[in-house]
Amino acid sequence: MKKLLLIAAVGLLGTTALNGQETRFGVKAGYSLSTIKVDEAQDDLEARSTDPSHTFYVGGLVEHKFSDTFGIQGELLYSPLGGKEDYNVSEGQLYFREKSKLTFGTLIIPVSAKYFITENLSVGLGASFGLILSAKQKTVIDAGIGIPGLEIAGDDDVDIKDEVNTLNIAPFLGVEYMLENGLFFDARYNYGVSDLSKSEGKVTNSFLQVGVGFKFGGN
Repeated sequence: MKKLLLIAAVGLLGTTALNGQETRFGVKAGYSLSTIKVDEAQDDLEARSTDPSHTFYVGGLVEHKFSDTFGIQGELLYSPLGGKEDYNVSEGQLYFREKSKLTFGTLIIPVSAKYFITENLSVGLGASFGLILSAKQKTVIDAGIGIPGLEIAGDDDVDIKDEVNTLNIAPFLGVEYMLENGLFFDARYNYGVSDLSKSEGKVTNSFLQVGVGFKFGGN
């Protein structure tokens, strides 16, 4: 993990030597609220968003401050992003319900520029580059006509990785507050702009992240 963060630091800083204010490494984890927006190819169908999927993220970071007010940060995170849908209809004794959940196992590489309002409080603007490592769709169907013995139930878990584009780019805006001992709290919203569907219609994935972490040392 630390080797990957060092590589990320070199890529972020380019030919600039890390002899400025300070460089810190750190770890972070937290809660993700992920949704998927589906824009159907047909003109007569409106775009729809899924119910949120409550999940997590975990990983590491490297931060370099060029001055008291400006710095950059690179991260390497993992999060199982996605969304859920619950469709049901009934008329009299007839009923049909379909629940589906999409899960994208995603390696996320956020890169951001940070402005330090105070020594402890900063805002960040950047983009997350998500590499979708796995994609699964779990569907549960329950249907019937209200007569015992005439119900239909199904539970299906399907690998849809071949139907999903690998790269998910999501610009973000975030805020961070760090204590003197290196403990910090942050939040950011990532707005998905990449089309994740290889078929007709556009599918995007946006997510909110709220978490806690710790930064080690400096220089």
